[in-house]
Parts: sequence; structure tokens; C-alpha cells
Amino acid sequence: MKFVADFHIHSRYSRATSKQMAVPNLAKWAKLKGINLLGTGDFTHHLWLQELKQHLLPLPKQGLFLYDGVHFILSGEISSIYSQSGKVYRVHNVVMAPSFKMVEEINKMLSFHGNIASDGRPILGMSCIKLAEELSRISSDIMLVPAHCWTPWFSVFGSNSGFNSLEEAFGKYTQNITALETGLSSDPAMNWRLSALDKYSLISNSDSHSPSRIGREANVFDCELNYWQIKKVLEDKDKEKFLYTVEFFPEEGKYHYDGHRNCNIRYHPSETKRHKGICPVCNKPLTRGVLYRVEELADRPQGFVPANAIGYKSLVPLDEIVAEAKGLKKTSKAVEKEYLDLIYTFGSEFDVLVNIEEKELFSKLPHKVAEGIKRVREKHLEILPGYDGEYGIIKIFGEEKESEKKEQLTLF
Repeated sequence: MKFVADFHIHSRYSRATSKQMAVPNLAKWAKLKGINLLGTGDFTHHLWLQELKQHLLPLPKQGLFLYDGVHFILSGEISSIYSQSGKVYRVHNVVMAPSFKMVEEINKMLSFHGNIASDGRPILGMSCIKLAEELSRISSDIMLVPAHCWTPWFSVFGSNSGFNSLEEAFGKYTQNITALETGLSSDPAMNWRLSALDKYSLISNSDSHSPSRIGREANVFDCELNYWQIKKVLEDKDKEKFLYTVEFFPEEGKYHYDGHRNCNIRYHPSETKRHKGICPVCNKPLTRGVLYRVEELADRPQGFVPANAIGYKSLVPLDEIVAEAKGLKKTSKAVEKEYLDLIYTFGSEFDVLVNIEEKELFSKLPHKVAEGIKRVREKHLEILPGYDGEYGIIKIFGEEKESEKKEQLTLF
């Protein structure tokens, strides 16, 4: 069975998250987006867990749950801030489990290491080694995934918060890692530059804080819709059953380039090195982004493709394409109407962006929207890369101001 999965989202009980992140809305938007399997997020929060138990129908033989035709997988994110070997590390990990009973055991264990009730993504003084060790004691069925593993401030490889290897972070429990999450500011091709990551499946998830962003990154499988089957496919890196990931263009992510948002400084890593990592405006250290960190750890050239690599497709969200085609903001009513019209015509956003053949797009869509989708598929875009917490800016049509052209990244 072919299906699309987004394992990592958040509920309305996490900081800076929409109040609309409730089960009925999650199911509604999963259908619009074309997501068949959605992570619940935040299973550590007592109120959210209570809502999940009220709404979700357990499917014990599948290790999954059902609501209004959408399958769910129990997931949560743990923020670990701790000292190790005289340095402070900040690492986020996603944890998944096949039953409420197992989640309750996980939550009981985590509660000994900090307050898990204050936020949907609890902050604990628990090392990655300790987390992996304690999870392994509960059950070998638990999936452990380092989250957005290159983000500067909160990830296993982060330039300001992380390690130089998985072994440094997880010790002997590195073997318990199910997969790695690439994050919005990196894509599989960037991760392929590190030979140490070859044995891991690279997954992509939305890390969504609002319903409309569900599925902006996702994973496409062709296997049984079953928790244990998915876990095995990821651990085995089975290319026959894990088909590809759906990616942001990494340049659009908030931490692709280096820089200082407040000083309006946006640098490619080569420019950062030329300035010795110091902002020329405020004379403080620049926030070094994902591209810088990948190049720092890479042992392969750009463009290297491992023999066992699982492919990916880079996409731009449909509402962004429609908005640019119409020359409007994506939050406008006209964009929302056309977006929903397209969904109701073709079935889901995923179908429009990936599955519908070009000839049909041009016969049934407004010409400029169809042309926009075509350009995205062909990677004919101009992107001003994101940096220091600012999303990158994608241009599908038209010309930019001369002052911006110098900084644009053109993809062919």
C-alpha cells in the first residue's frame, strides 16, 4: 500500500503553536494535504494525551490509531538541555510508540527527569545517552529519531548546540536510532556528504505548528500501514518500501545560510569564513547555518550520491504557488478559495504537486498556476536563502530588484 506520512507535528499545548492544532482539524488538513499517516505530536503532555485517548480509535494489530479516515501514530518531541564533558548541549529527539500503554510508561520515566506538564515539547536535563538507555529499557518497539538534526540551536549536529558525531551524542545506544530527520534547512543531498550517515534512513517531516503547514515535508512509503512494518523499513533502509521524501527547498528553511537577522547580514559559508565568523555590523559571532555545518563535517564533495540513497522530491507549498501566480499574499481570501478549489478538483495538495501529469495540469488549472507547478517540478526557481530564523524567499515568476539579484541562489 502506498501512503504519505508526516511523523512530527505539535499540538496546541506547545509554545508558539496554533490553537487550531486539535485532532478534528489535524484530520481535516491531513486529507487536504494528502497525508495518510500523521504523527500526533506532544504525547508527553497530559491534556493532549487525554484528548488523543478521547478521539483516536486504537488499531492494536497495526500499532496505529484512526480518526475520520486518517491514521495516526503516537509521537512526541523531547528537548534535552544538559552538560557533557564540560560543554552544554541542546538536542531535540522525536519518539514514537505503538500504544497508549507504552506512552504512559515513557511519560512516567520522563517525569523523573523534569516537568513534562508545562509544555507539549518538554525541556529536560536528560542526555541523549540517558534518553536512549531509558527508552530501551521500556521497549525495543520504541522509535528514536534525532529531530531536525542540523538546526543550529537545538539538534544533534547543530553549530551552536550539537556534536560532531552520533556516537558522541548517543554512545553505545547509537544503534538504537531508527532514522534521522533532515529538517527544513537541509535535504538528503546535503546529508549524503557525510559517509557516517549512509546506514540511516533520512526522513522529512513538517514539524508543523499550524494545520496549514502539515505535510510541507513528508515521507512516501509502499508497505503495510503498520507501526512495526514502518519501523523495520526505516531500520533496514528498504528502498523498495521507502520510496522517497518530500522536501522543502533547503534554501527556504530558516537556517540554511549564516548571518544576523537584526543586522540584516546574510552570508554563504565562504563569506562567513572571510569575515572569520564575526558580524561586520555588531561585531558579535554570526549564527552559522546548516550549510556551513554540513560543509564543516562533510567528508565528500557536493553532488555525491551513495549507492543506497533513497530519493527525494523538492516542492513549494501549493498556496505559495497560487499566491505568486495571482500576485497576492498567501493569506488572502482569493488564494484560499483557489487553493481549496484545486484540492476539491484533484483530491489533495500532494496529488496536485506530484501526481497529476503536466498535460492535465495545463488543461484544468489556470495557466499561470500550472506553469508555476511545472517550474517547481523542474527546479526553475530563484531563492533568497533563509538565515538566522528567517525563512528564505522563493520567486517562481518575474524579476527581483537589482539589489537582491546579487544574493539570489538560482536552481537549475
